[in-house]
Amino acid sequence: MARIDDYINAKKIAVKKLAVADFDDIAKQSGFKTIDKSSFEIPFLDRVYLTGFPDFEFEDASDKEKDVPIQEQVLILHYLTAENNSKATGRWVAYREIPGASFYFSAFVKRAIDPAKKVFGNNVSGLLKAAKKLNGAAIEAGDTGLEFQLFPRVPLQLILWQGDDEFPAEANMLFDEIIEKILSPEDIAWLAGMLIYRLIALSYQ
Repeated sequence: MARIDDYINAKKIAVKKLAVADFDDIAKQSGFKTIDKSSFEIPFLDRVYLTGFPDFEFEDASDKEKDVPIQEQVLILHYLTAENNSKATGRWVAYREIPGASFYFSAFVKRAIDPAKKVFGNNVSGLLKAAKKLNGAAIEAGDTGLEFQLFPRVPLQLILWQGDDEFPAEANMLFDEIIEKILSPEDIAWLAGMLIYRLIALSYQ
């Protein structure tokens, strides 16, 4: 498991790369709104973050005293460094189909799939309540299917099959195939887990 120092170093590496990049190019590739050519407005899950250029220090737009988790900062920075302008293709793939993902598959299941089944397998109403707060859109898949736009170029689908007396609950997540050109398999596993745990938290509010 990554330590806090690993995230700090990862942030330094990403910021060093972004600091010498062109502001307009970053904005075009990322799809984020810009403010006075000096910062980016970044909606992420149920929060909105602001990060300046070229220092890329983060703050929560609704609570400037609240720290932005370093894991989320690194994930956003990695999204910003993606040098690919391709749009979503509409072809959905499972995590295992992403090149290089096999090494992180157990972490992906532990962070995302298992918690989704455990918490929402018999609590669809809680899932739908939480998904609404994250602008999740219903899709025709499984017993309950939802699509989330976590970043402008990164859609993700969560599919749930409810459990009963005979069969346990099942869950799956699908990704537009473009994601492999934007985020690493490790980042994708973190992103999936962040979505699920935020859904869990919101389901109790």
